[in-house]
Amino acid sequence: MTAGDRDGASVRIPPPIVYLAGVIAGGLVDRYLFSVPLDLSRGVRFGAAAAATAIGIGVMAAAIGLFRRTGQDPKPWESTPEIISTGVYRFTRNPMYAGMALLQAGIGLALASAWIIALVPVVLAVVYATAVRHEEAYLEEKFGAAYLSYKSSVRRWI
Repeated sequence: MTAGDRDGASVRIPPPIVYLAGVIAGGLVDRYLFSVPLDLSRGVRFGAAAAATAIGIGVMAAAIGLFRRTGQDPKPWESTPEIISTGVYRFTRNPMYAGMALLQAGIGLALASAWIIALVPVVLAVVYATAVRHEEAYLEEKFGAAYLSYKSSVRRWI
């Protein structure tokens, strides 16, 4: 099988690596270049961090659970035998990426790093460019009208 025959999206960078890079870059900027303090009490900050982290992990776990129950691999470069449109996929087409964004925000809150939080939209843009657009093109080509219908009825992020 040649690379052109491969059944899967042409995702080159695993999205968790992009989120990890956002956390590391934000932490480094905060620590060594320009700190932007979060003006929140410790209790509010940790409460918000716990909520964002718990929701993010819960959304990711729900999405991975749906992949496992349908016998699919959650890696975006692997073959997709069917469109999942139940559970968290009724609300977002990318629950794992949305969950990782919440996790990144939770880490930023826990570490009191405004930079980690500020980089969430940047990371989402990079994930869109390196993964989501490739996944959407692959799914449109593979599933045609069925995916286009799903895409028109469910938002990309939230």
